[in-house]
Amino acid sequence: MSEILVKDKDVVIPGQTLATGMDYLPANGTLREEEKIISSQVGLVNLNGRLIKVIPLTGPYIPKKDDVVIGKVVDITLNGWRLDIGCAYHANISLRDGVEEFVERGSDLSQYYNYGDYVMAKITNISSSKLIDLTIKGHGLRKLTEGQVMKITPSKVPRVIGKQGSMISLIKEKTNTKILVGQNGWVWISGQDPEKEIKAMNAIKIVNEESQTDGLTDKIDKYLGGKNDIQKKKQ
Repeated sequence: MSEILVKDKDVVIPGQTLATGMDYLPANGTLREEEKIISSQVGLVNLNGRLIKVIPLTGPYIPKKDDVVIGKVVDITLNGWRLDIGCAYHANISLRDGVEEFVERGSDLSQYYNYGDYVMAKITNISSSKLIDLTIKGHGLRKLTEGQVMKITPSKVPRVIGKQGSMISLIKEKTNTKILVGQNGWVWISGQDPEKEIKAMNAIKIVNEESQTDGLTDKIDKYLGGKNDIQKKKQ
């Protein structure tokens, strides 16, 4: 008989048995040993139907093709720009993937993206030698002006976004800010009110640090001045 030995969002360690029997399937962060599914890393259990996965609590960003990331320009070359995207290897944007117009040889490329600029880009290729190619051509991909960038644990990105975007929508609505979340764990926040920007950043920090906590959405709603707080102020 198959049996689940853990609950959703439980913290588990490598070698811990998560389920027995053949009715359940191992996914990321787990492996099968005979009729057991065990954890291969420290992380949070995620149960989705018959699938069992473990989401790592910590760890560096591991780039994958088609990931949408936020990067910082750290170098300008003759043929494009080199960016830091929070992993062991720098990523590159070629002229072809960085601008729409024709650029003459020898032009000052800093007029397009300068040192320290942040961009929202998509990974188009990762070579065998770990060279990462990015593009800024695509829906929502662009240079990020103004605003602030903060970093969270890459594995916590799904929790910060929430189911069908529920968590990030709540934070944006309550703080009247624009927020973009890269799959590398870099988050861009922009708003007209600096205090609300900070409020949004603090809310994201809470989600990042307490991602395994039950009732987290209600906690964030209350922190941002949810209905309960508003009603109390009126009393």
